[in-house]
Amino acid sequence: MKTQRALVMLAPKVLKIIKGIAKEKKASVSCVCHDLIHKSLELFEDSYLDKLATFREKEFNWKKNGLSHDNVWSKKQK
Repeated sequence: MKTQRALVMLAPKVLKIIKGIAKEKKASVSCVCHDLIHKSLELFEDSYLDKLATFREKEFNWKKNGLSHDNVWSKKQK
């Protein structure tokens, strides 16, 4: 996979914070931005999947399609 560069304009306050993080971690500003973007995407994905799971849970017919504890953990194979 080819690495793609992205030019991002940051507000001076944000850049100052990122530079502070980079100095503390002894890393480059680009590495800190890379890590922050990855973390942000993980959080976005988690939020999306949580909403999807909540929707599916509300729409699921537990009486018709649900399994009891015994059905799931029974040692008998049907």
